[in-house]
Amino acid sequence: MEKEETEKMKEADLKEVVAVEEKGASKAKAKAPAEETEKAKEPAEAKEKKEEVIAIEKPQEEKAGIAYIYSTSNNTFVHITDLAGNTISRVSGGMVTKSDRLKSNPTIAMFVAKKAAERARDLGINSLYIRTRGRTREPTLGPGGYAAVKSLGKGGFRILSILDTTKIPRGGPKKKGGKRGRRV
Repeated sequence: MEKEETEKMKEADLKEVVAVEEKGASKAKAKAPAEETEKAKEPAEAKEKKEEVIAIEKPQEEKAGIAYIYSTSNNTFVHITDLAGNTISRVSGGMVTKSDRLKSNPTIAMFVAKKAAERARDLGINSLYIRTRGRTREPTLGPGGYAAVKSLGKGGFRILSILDTTKIPRGGPKKKGGKRGRRV
């Protein structure tokens, strides 16, 4: 994040320099003709600096990846791959905390996503397709799923799409419990 901020500050400084030089060039036109020969060199230099600014402002090449977030009531996994499916980083709640009861916690999920994102950012990935998945038959993600998605968004990645890939049986095998269900 610090690198991004310093790059933005450098770009802003260069834009200010070009703007100041443009103002100086317009004032040069209003001055006496004897000074025009000296000032005629300045607009040429300003044009060269404008070209440099344009080269700096050129956006980085967008390199996309896929983030698979599997969130259950017991744990949260973040698995980032490139578009071909090669693993870049895979982190789970157990790698961040050793306490079993905290592995599915939204706060831990944020740290999981941050840790996975660091490695992906180092390899040049700057945009993500996100695929979330919960436990089969459960209608929502676990408690850490949404926190992980939010953390990836705030981590400087451009999110291209979010897709829920939770498996839902269409009929499927018979549920346990017998014909009359579980009797309490």
